[in-house]
Amino acid sequence: MLLHTCTPACPAGCAAAPAHPVGHAGHRYTVDLHAHVLTPAVEAQVKGRPEKQAEPAVMLRTQGEASVAHNLAHMLPPALRRMTSLDERLADMDAMGVDVQVLSPSPTQYYYWADPDLAQDVVRLQNEHIAAECARHPDRLAGLGTVSLQHPRLAAEQLAHAVRELGLKGVEISASVNGLELADASLEPFWARASELGALVFIHPLGTSLGERVNRHYLANTIGQPLETTIALSELIFGGVLDRHTGVKLVAAHGGGYLPAYFGRSDHAHRVRPEAQHMQHAPRDYLRRIWFDTLVYEPDILRHLVDVVGASQLVVGTDYPFDMGHYDPQGLVDAVPGLSRADADAVLGLNAAALLGLPLPSPSTSIAHA
Repeated sequence: MLLHTCTPACPAGCAAAPAHPVGHAGHRYTVDLHAHVLTPAVEAQVKGRPEKQAEPAVMLRTQGEASVAHNLAHMLPPALRRMTSLDERLADMDAMGVDVQVLSPSPTQYYYWADPDLAQDVVRLQNEHIAAECARHPDRLAGLGTVSLQHPRLAAEQLAHAVRELGLKGVEISASVNGLELADASLEPFWARASELGALVFIHPLGTSLGERVNRHYLANTIGQPLETTIALSELIFGGVLDRHTGVKLVAAHGGGYLPAYFGRSDHAHRVRPEAQHMQHAPRDYLRRIWFDTLVYEPDILRHLVDVVGASQLVVGTDYPFDMGHYDPQGLVDAVPGLSRADADAVLGLNAAALLGLPLPSPSTSIAHA
């Protein structure tokens, strides 16, 4: 479902509008844990850097001419507007039936190539901006920051500042860092601090390591990004990171990629291959310690995710405001075959509220039971 906000030109009862606006009698409390915000001040900070100036050529090579042209003409202008307009965001949340949205940085602003001095500025600007946006509407917005993961010790300090000083709930990171996997030993200071803080770490890839193999048909995004999440989760599981740092609250974008759909192969490898046995439990056991967003588009696929990881491990993710998002979370969850009302309410908002430490809604006002 494409994001649509009605205008005066729309007919009454516009069919393009989402079906569950906030305040509708059938609406239930909904928390969107996958939604992005852009910090314009960061773009001003990096615009003169050669790495930033090289971005258009890199995008053309890795995404292909057709995708770049469509993004520039059609997808990015409204997305950039929505990522920088709080008024439009709140109106869209109402239209989607979202009570609380968790803001996380646009992945295009990771800038893992930045040196330590620039990285300090980039992270400070983003995290302070997100915290300020949330402070304007604390009943509707919560925030995830960013860290300079290319400088792990600095990233650990930035994470502590984001959580303890700015009141953010955790951070968003990519699925790899300049060619290093998330289980690389150099990143141990970051994971140790995340575990100590009990911080939420939201894994959201930027692009794909498949390069020019998938620079046609929008495959870089369509299959490339879920593959990156699959690799990242597998590295964290098989590399023992989740054994060493049990306090981390790990959330995976895009339904966790392909890992939950084919976890049997990982379990089989763990049984028969000695080099796949360096963790304490079977791979499937870790899937029930990770949270996954609902951005899988189809009710039957979401049903499979429920069966594999449990309804308790699912949270709504819309991917606002990009065109690969899904903007009727209640419609998707309610269409899942055999899902109980209690499990549906948990997936829509109660799981995320518990994960983030949000105040639970009043049953009489936020969850209107039929």
